[in-house]
Amino acid sequence: MSRLPLRVALLALLTAIASNTAGKKPGSDGAKAWYLKKPPAITQTSKSAKERGVNPCNTRDPGFGIYDRWSRAPSMGQMIAPQKGGVSPAGLFDVMFHFHGHEAVRKEWVQVMDGAVLVGIDLGNGSGPYEQTFANPAAFKTLLASVEKAMTERTGITAHARRIGLSAWSAGYGAVQQIIGQPLGRERVDSVILLDGLHCGYAHNSLNELQIGSFIDFARQAAARDKFMMVSHSSIIPPGYASTTETANFLVYKLGGNVQTARSRTSDPMGLELITRFSKGDFHVRGFSGNDKMDHCAHIGFLRDVLKIYVKPRWNSPRGYGG
Repeated sequence: MSRLPLRVALLALLTAIASNTAGKKPGSDGAKAWYLKKPPAITQTSKSAKERGVNPCNTRDPGFGIYDRWSRAPSMGQMIAPQKGGVSPAGLFDVMFHFHGHEAVRKEWVQVMDGAVLVGIDLGNGSGPYEQTFANPAAFKTLLASVEKAMTERTGITAHARRIGLSAWSAGYGAVQQIIGQPLGRERVDSVILLDGLHCGYAHNSLNELQIGSFIDFARQAAARDKFMMVSHSSIIPPGYASTTETANFLVYKLGGNVQTARSRTSDPMGLELITRFSKGDFHVRGFSGNDKMDHCAHIGFLRDVLKIYVKPRWNSPRGYGG
């Protein structure tokens, strides 16, 4: 399928949705809110690894670059830090906590970042283990303190986290949901990245807003440029609960916006094809076609763009060096 027909068809679809739902509340006059629309059939595509030029679920390993190997110093998970540097003279450093798929994320991280610390945490399948582990505010407090302790021991000076980010792929969003809903997370977390991984249930002819309330609050802060937030979604339609398309669109709706059609680019990573986008302040949504496993994995490749274009300039982390 050529890209032009896909874009034209999506434009027609979004225009129809906007005209049919303008001024109507969810469920009024039998109208279905635009953010509840399932990804259309034209987005239900898949590509082989050969067509993509890479298998997104098993990418080439570029090594660790300027970073040391994984360390078990944190209270849970693992961390990589620059072999040298990465801390200001005052002992400040930046850190990203990533949930789910830490090894795949490391492959993207080391190709872009050159100072910030990466902590990777994998707790199994489904969002439940992530939600349960971080339901207790002490869990993230202890985790952050353990990373600061590790950086203090590495550098020989008292180290404290300056910029703190949370990123998640797939089920890892459960940890982010808990952390940014807690006092420490609300105060300290600067950036949130959700890679094809925000789901919730349905309630009252809409999405279950209570379940994703912490993400709505964070999105509003990002739209006001107090925080940064990037949400990406595939066109996968899961059984019985809201897709990442619906949840991303719901965040846009809560900000009073609507998604726009976007032109796919040859630079889209790992065979992804961009179809929709939205930006307000420092809140961004990027929607992609595709409904298979490799499309889901490819969103980890999208992380590299997010780090390069948004996070790295925003953080301006103390520079790190190889040994």
